[in-house]
Amino acid sequence: MARLRNKNRKVFSKPSLKKKAAPTVDHVTGDKIPKSFVFSRGKMPGSLRQLQMDLRKLMLPFTALNLKEKKRNNLRDFLNVAGPMGVTHFLMLSKTDAAPYLKVARTPQGPTVTFKINQYSLASDITQSQLRPRCPPDLYKNPPLIVLSGFGSGEQHLKLTTIMFQNMFPAIDINTVKLSSCQRIVLLNYNKDTKLIDFRHYSIRLQPVGVSRRIRKFVQNHQVPDLRSLQDVSDFITKAGYGSESEGDEEAATVTLPCDLGRVNRATSKSAVKLQEIGPRMTLQLLKVEEGLCSGTIIFSEYGTANDKKTPGKENQKNQGDEENEDDDGDDDDEQEDDDEASE
Repeated sequence: MARLRNKNRKVFSKPSLKKKAAPTVDHVTGDKIPKSFVFSRGKMPGSLRQLQMDLRKLMLPFTALNLKEKKRNNLRDFLNVAGPMGVTHFLMLSKTDAAPYLKVARTPQGPTVTFKINQYSLASDITQSQLRPRCPPDLYKNPPLIVLSGFGSGEQHLKLTTIMFQNMFPAIDINTVKLSSCQRIVLLNYNKDTKLIDFRHYSIRLQPVGVSRRIRKFVQNHQVPDLRSLQDVSDFITKAGYGSESEGDEEAATVTLPCDLGRVNRATSKSAVKLQEIGPRMTLQLLKVEEGLCSGTIIFSEYGTANDKKTPGKENQKNQGDEENEDDDGDDDDEQEDDDEASE
């Protein structure tokens, strides 16, 4: 005989843990926090696919790291998803037979800035070239700082490029910003002679001035050092350890912290600012600035706009047409004079 179901029995349900919603409004400017999509257009080789992933990591935490793409997706598909998710910028990679290209666009109505990638290095290449690569677990927890150099020439296309890069990252308030959140920096340097932009990505770290590397590692790692080869504990303290990547603590690179940062850097002592490249690295050439989203009026073009390029054949035809009109007017005047003489 089947057992009767007890309707009064309480069923245990596992409580759902709600994730803390990410902030959507910048507390400094009051505007929406910029978010981005990094995707490719067309077929891409493996190296550019890896460059796409490096750019996604660079734009963390306000980007879609695991964005899925399909061959049938077009620009309108990404645009339809960008609105509800609050995405403000598109970074689009493409490849032709000549060179790879990077387009940076503001959604939903533009403008769009097109760059030619002359050279690039992946983050893995940068890491392999370093003796002691640095990648803390919380390195990509906060957005990077951005520094622009050489863009103050006053030209319109450089101003638009400056505004585009500045609005890709959240603004900071130097009075309220936490030093622990400033761990990365993106540097863009414009060379007026070559008209190329050097794109670099660094990690920021602080080191106390006047403290040997051995003592610093001992304080940070909380591990008992190996003293078997030493005669006394004082030998461990007085013996100098191996130097860091930049031995000299320049006065220009030292700062006094307003508060303690970690176990080593104290507000009472000076700390040296160290930058270590983490990639990716690119050399960009500005080719075109469009008013809309990958369309619209061309504001700037490296090869000249359509208004500047007038074909010589059309100019010659216009000049010939003006001369023929002048000749016709002259013939009409002569005929009018003959008629007046005949009437007299």
